[in-house]
Amino acid sequence: MYETYWHLKQKPFEDTTDPRFYYPGESHQAALLKLRYAIENRRSGALLAGPSGVGKTLLSTMLPGVLGESFSPLVRLVYPQMSSAELLAYLADRLDGVDSGPKTPGVESSVRRIERCLTTNHREGRHAVLVVDEAQLLDGVSMFETLRLLLNFEPDGDPGCTVLLVGEPSLLPLLDRMPQWEERLAVKCLLRPFGESETAAYVEHRLRAAGATGSIIEPEGMAAIYALTHGVARRINRLCDLALLIGFAEEQPSLGAEHFEAVCNELVTIAPE
Repeated sequence: MYETYWHLKQKPFEDTTDPRFYYPGESHQAALLKLRYAIENRRSGALLAGPSGVGKTLLSTMLPGVLGESFSPLVRLVYPQMSSAELLAYLADRLDGVDSGPKTPGVESSVRRIERCLTTNHREGRHAVLVVDEAQLLDGVSMFETLRLLLNFEPDGDPGCTVLLVGEPSLLPLLDRMPQWEERLAVKCLLRPFGESETAAYVEHRLRAAGATGSIIEPEGMAAIYALTHGVARRINRLCDLALLIGFAEEQPSLGAEHFEAVCNELVTIAPE
């Protein structure tokens, strides 16, 4: 709607996994390096944690683009709230590439399929990656144990897959109570929100990736963005998208601090009853 007015080719602050819009923040680059190390060296497990909205999912979806073709299949579990039998059946289907149908197979059948798939995959020179998103929602210790036991599949003495747990900081105390998982995690990565200078760089990067050639946001506007969002990428995206819309509607030549503050007060903040 507002792209033509601001001389943009597309909306700059959409939730997207397009690598052109990825901003290499300090903690994000450090996390990506550690995750690559764990997977490329075929370690059993890794952890990526951080507050909601800082870019955990985006970072994990970038892995296929930075890993070699031999690191496949990459299975993503986006809804971890299921029973152990359902989880094993889901993983067997994804690894095997065959849908077992609406009826959940028995645990033994799923385990046999997983073991066969991982063994074949390993002997063909590949290494599987299992990404568990929102891992803090796993239903109890039994589910963590189910996942951990997958790490026992070691074709020819090497781990058949790397399990990457992705979740909010509440995942950390859960794992602290399970030392058997602690031993399996080759790396732990904690994403943090952007600092003030990183926030400005992130916003500028997004605008340039969307085709901006001129200045849209004034310097004090950048400072206001950080003050209002505390550097959380999802909040930045929402605030900036709405500010660009309102600026277009009001035919503003650029966006200053007062525009972002007004948008935050009127459209983002929910007034108490």
